[in-house]
Amino acid sequence: MTIKILSVDDEPDMEMLITQRFRRQIRDKSFEFIFANNGAEALDRLEENKDIALILSDINMPEMDGLTFLTKFNDRKNPHQKAVMVSAFNDMDNIRTAMNRGAFDFVTKPISFEDLETTLNRTIEHVLSLIESQLEHDKLESIQNDLNIAQDIQHRMLPMKFPPFPERKDFDLHAFLKAAKMVGGDLYDYFLMEDGRLFFIIGDVSDKGVPASLFMAITKAIFKSHFASKNCGTLCEETVRVNGFLSEENESMMFVTAFLGILDPATGVIEYVDAGHESPLILRKNNEVEVLKKKGGLALGIDGEFDYISHTMQLEPGDTLFLYTDGVPDANNKAGERFGMERVKLLLAGATSAATPTQIDEMMYQNLKEFIGDNAQFDDITLLTLRYDG
Repeated sequence: MTIKILSVDDEPDMEMLITQRFRRQIRDKSFEFIFANNGAEALDRLEENKDIALILSDINMPEMDGLTFLTKFNDRKNPHQKAVMVSAFNDMDNIRTAMNRGAFDFVTKPISFEDLETTLNRTIEHVLSLIESQLEHDKLESIQNDLNIAQDIQHRMLPMKFPPFPERKDFDLHAFLKAAKMVGGDLYDYFLMEDGRLFFIIGDVSDKGVPASLFMAITKAIFKSHFASKNCGTLCEETVRVNGFLSEENESMMFVTAFLGILDPATGVIEYVDAGHESPLILRKNNEVEVLKKKGGLALGIDGEFDYISHTMQLEPGDTLFLYTDGVPDANNKAGERFGMERVKLLLAGATSAATPTQIDEMMYQNLKEFIGDNAQFDDITLLTLRYDG
């Protein structure tokens, strides 16, 4: 990298002395010197060479002296350009004024070129550190901007309209995702299939951050493409196909636990596949909370040949199915205490029989926030609550 240095001095032999003294650096292209005879010329050189990093300026010059030039130079507010001022050894008043006006350093006349080289190198080192810091800042800002866009895209991928089917009186549902980072690996989705049944899914990718968000996006998209199709097969058939796709060339060995089901609104029967996910809870209309017994299979993305099996459960009018990711029971407060499933079940049991899925999710999340307090949320928190009214 070539450092451009602007030398401002009205003495005619200064250019020759500097060129001779720093001939090795000039030859090696580590230094490039630009010369001006006074402050006015120096301002013109700065306009012509925006990449000048260091200014070496005499104080006593005709037409525009060094102190006036220094004031105008600082008005440019370029933090990556630094000025080193030159003045007579006994001219301490002007040197003090120069330092007060923002000069980085100074050297005195008669110039000791050894001292000058040390001063220039120290100033250049400072300038380079400022440039490096700015580059790091710009890089972080770019990454932050990319993450903001990724967060917005991820949020737009998730259904956010509640109630989602206001014309339906036979069921209601609500879901939300609170990522631990800017983007997360949890997912949820729901939609009416071609035959009028309701498909829903909740999932949790094995990682966090950007890699997990990409795997989450793929998982959600491929499930929808399979189950929203007119040619959709059975729940098991399509789950096996999706798992095969996610397992193929999965060199990162990422996987996703998932619970997916299809509700028949006419009967309240849910056919479901549990791919290694957290056990759902059922809030019965009499406020009893049941834990759905684990009948799960392997998480998706591990074994492309795994044979998934579906099961059924029966919801009666007034029953509510509560789905969640492990960020709910695993939430910790500052004391290191875990939120735990007992709290989840007690809170769910305390919900009124008329509580809507939205009210249940908001109540659960409010209690989670109060429990976590000032502690950092270390995992994504996702809920999907489905109430069947028959």
